[in-house]
Amino acid sequence: MADILIPSKQPWLGKPVSEILFILLPPFISLLFIAVFPGLFQDNDKMPEVWWVVLILLVDVAHVYSTLYRTYFDRTTRKAQKSLLIVIPFIAFGAGIFVYSISPFLFWRLLAYLAVFHFVRQQYGFMRLYSRKENAPAWMVRVDKITIYYATIYPLIFWHLSAPRNFNWFVSGDFVYASSASVLLVAKLLYVVILITYIFKEMLFVKQVRSINIPKLSIILGTILSWYFGIVYFNGDLAFTLLNVVSHGIPYMALVWIFSHKAPKPDIEAKSPGKNRIKYSLLGFLGLIFLLAYIEEGLWDAFLWKEHQGIFGLFTFNGGPLLLNFIVPLLAVPQITHYIIDGYIWKVKKNAGQI
Repeated sequence: MADILIPSKQPWLGKPVSEILFILLPPFISLLFIAVFPGLFQDNDKMPEVWWVVLILLVDVAHVYSTLYRTYFDRTTRKAQKSLLIVIPFIAFGAGIFVYSISPFLFWRLLAYLAVFHFVRQQYGFMRLYSRKENAPAWMVRVDKITIYYATIYPLIFWHLSAPRNFNWFVSGDFVYASSASVLLVAKLLYVVILITYIFKEMLFVKQVRSINIPKLSIILGTILSWYFGIVYFNGDLAFTLLNVVSHGIPYMALVWIFSHKAPKPDIEAKSPGKNRIKYSLLGFLGLIFLLAYIEEGLWDAFLWKEHQGIFGLFTFNGGPLLLNFIVPLLAVPQITHYIIDGYIWKVKKNAGQI
């Protein structure tokens, strides 16, 4: 069993230390932080401004712009996905104008569900990347897939059937809420059964191959813990945002950085050969995505939210309802493009897994 501790035996994507710190550990560190400072995370429905800056501005919004380094800034990806990279923003803008003109609330509801789908798929994608070297039976692969998906789906079912909560995805009431104790009970029992099945499967697999896939196991466990505690166990905006955003945004930015600075593994289908990559520093990488995030959120605050005017004093625009029909969809284009194009830029050869 000693080989399970040797990094070279694990399906790392780049440097093990970087992946452990920035891809695998964020959900566990977030939970530890909540455990150490429980007073900050009592049930609440409003996030302190300093936390908003760190979690929303510098992680949630900034990670959207990190996609630029895997798409528009990458020569090979630009060439391979040229049509998508050109068409998707225009489709997103046009569809956004159409939906927002019908109903702003419908716009936010549809955007919320698109974001949820993206968040769910990312966890599956990370699991697929880290299981790419496994030669497991089909039923074991299926158990992994069911587990990672239901680790996110059960908390979402709970959220939909246990409203009101002290947090929302984008705006108040953007999810469709209902009430059914029986459905919730069935969902909970299924959750328990799936987790037990996964534990049994993992024990059997470890016994067969005599090793543990530490990164894959960490992704699955981190997903279970962050989604359950962030949505089901806690009922506070700060706890939900910390567990949701940190566990999603930081690993994504780390993944972009790893793929942009290291020659691809031979078993990973890379669309960006090292010779075609733009070389940039970490400071430049973070500086640009932080700047773009600040500009976008400043425009959101000036035109729509007007909640952080002390932070965005440079932005003093105003717009009536007619102008918002264009401004809101336009500002949402980076998010929507990120959600959609993300399904095309990460692949592994085996079984064509994607995120």
